[in-house]
Amino acid sequence: MKLQFLSLLPLASIASASWSKNLNYRSPSEHHPGLGVSIHRVVKRNDPQSSYKTSTLNFTHGVASGDPYPNSVILWTRVAPQSDNSQSNLTVTGYAPLFDHDNEKYVHVSKSPVCVEYKVAADKNLTSTIDSGQVYTSSDVDFTVKVEAKNLKPFTTYYYQFNVCNSNNKSPIGRTKTTPNADDDITEVGIAVYSCANYPFGFFNAYGNVARKDSVDYIVHLGDYIYEYKNGDYGWGNSLGRIPLPDREIFTLYDYRKRLATYRTDLDLLESHQKFPWISVWDDHEVADNTYRDGMAELNNTEDSFIKDGVGVAVDQRKMNAVRAYFEWMPIRQVDMDDNLRIWRSFSIGKLVDLTMLDTRQYDRSITDLYWNTDYVHEISNDAGRSLMGSRQENWFYRSLSESAKRGATWRVIGSQIVFSRVNQSAAYGDANPVNYDAWDGYQANRNRTLDHLYSNNINNNIFLSGDSHASWVSDLVWLGEKEYDKSTGEGSIGVEFAGSAVTSPCPYGANISLTTANNYSTWLQNANDELQWQDLYYRGYFELHFTHDKVDANFFGLPTVVQRNGWEIPIANFTVLAGANKLQRPVAGGVVESGSLKSGKVVQNNITLDTNNGTWFLSHADLEVL
Repeated sequence: MKLQFLSLLPLASIASASWSKNLNYRSPSEHHPGLGVSIHRVVKRNDPQSSYKTSTLNFTHGVASGDPYPNSVILWTRVAPQSDNSQSNLTVTGYAPLFDHDNEKYVHVSKSPVCVEYKVAADKNLTSTIDSGQVYTSSDVDFTVKVEAKNLKPFTTYYYQFNVCNSNNKSPIGRTKTTPNADDDITEVGIAVYSCANYPFGFFNAYGNVARKDSVDYIVHLGDYIYEYKNGDYGWGNSLGRIPLPDREIFTLYDYRKRLATYRTDLDLLESHQKFPWISVWDDHEVADNTYRDGMAELNNTEDSFIKDGVGVAVDQRKMNAVRAYFEWMPIRQVDMDDNLRIWRSFSIGKLVDLTMLDTRQYDRSITDLYWNTDYVHEISNDAGRSLMGSRQENWFYRSLSESAKRGATWRVIGSQIVFSRVNQSAAYGDANPVNYDAWDGYQANRNRTLDHLYSNNINNNIFLSGDSHASWVSDLVWLGEKEYDKSTGEGSIGVEFAGSAVTSPCPYGANISLTTANNYSTWLQNANDELQWQDLYYRGYFELHFTHDKVDANFFGLPTVVQRNGWEIPIANFTVLAGANKLQRPVAGGVVESGSLKSGKVVQNNITLDTNNGTWFLSHADLEVL
């Protein structure tokens, strides 16, 4: 059967096309083979009499790259006979039809593969080819293609393109960049940091602005790349023409594929993926709200929840569906999978930066705040047995920090989905629940172990990155109650945390909050937390980090509106961390920000100066940048 099938393909394809080089046929986890696709069964199932006309195939969602190494990078595309996503699942063998429960009908798995060529070159015209190859894709992996481009040089820009084999049906040309060798002494590098992009709440202008400025080398995404909700529950997609499909809460493999595909129709997201290599991790909403090791907020491994939701999908199966679709659609490597669903990994960017990406959500997190158990989680929040990461990841994390310091990397950058620093919110919420138990505040012993490791081993120049909160927070990194700390000078700090706002997800104090009200809340929060040096609730946006051996500059940008597509942004705050200082440079943000509340500083807007501990103010956009 296999020989008969191959004999009908063009000779050029026979010589070099590969199933196994399309990484999406693999399992994201070595210990979860059920998440992979059996290639020999796919080949056996292919119908030799069936083939797609080249003219019917389309590159439906652009191109992307990610997980850069010094000599390789992951490239991604999707080429399909239709825009809709495959109804295939991962248990199909032979020709058995699948039952589509949503439409109450049987659908058949496509039995035709697509042969795709890829080329990587050092120039925009793709004339100086560095690497190339041919791979197959099929409905089994939603017609996605993910390959590893090899034989590349460190810290070098490359261009790449896909095309349907033996045709002129080509994808857009993408651009990517490798990382330096770990021992390369590079002078500077730039990273843009994003989180929390909710499709029905607005346009992803923030992604496009960095592409328009072309201001960084790499993109770091800290999670909530998608949301699992149905449109009516969260957002106003109807009024914006941005309904996340399928228009229901998602559970099945098809659901997660379709939701990812819908998000990847946003033009600014496509532009970002096409221009920059991404380094991404998931937060909770890539699966469901407030996930942890054994469940999630609205679906737990109980008979009651399984029956009540009426979808016939258990927690473990739902997580497998989400992870499988994420692996197919994101330009992410299969890392050293020595245990369950591992996404945590690290990147060395020369001697300048060691980037550690954690999974504080899905991997092995102890029970979190599920809304009905808040008082219980409050009681156990400082229990020594609780972990955000599980013992294997936690020990790997500490070992990575020590090894980074030992090898002499200047900066240690930690990508954590949730806010690390204490955030006392009693002024806003009352004393009953003063902190967010779904963040590091709900795992205080785990945070204390992390801080103890940094202080005890004199590990310096630590920069924590956080998302999730839909607000901006900049704090000195301190061990309250254990180490003395001077909020005026920053003495006693062991690093800095930069936590960014959302791409579109709404302010936690209300989607339509006024600037005055947002400023009042920010002032309460800043005054209630000694280490919190700046806080802003009003703006959706992102931040950039620019590293040299002498300092880190952090630039925060706010978007005036996300309910229409545009290239507007406002520089709202700028910070500096000097190497060896382990604190924000004083005066923090130069003593002046455009928005929010700055400790011992002022908000200056259009020559209107206002002390952030006082009264009401309004925003004027004289400093607006149009990109």
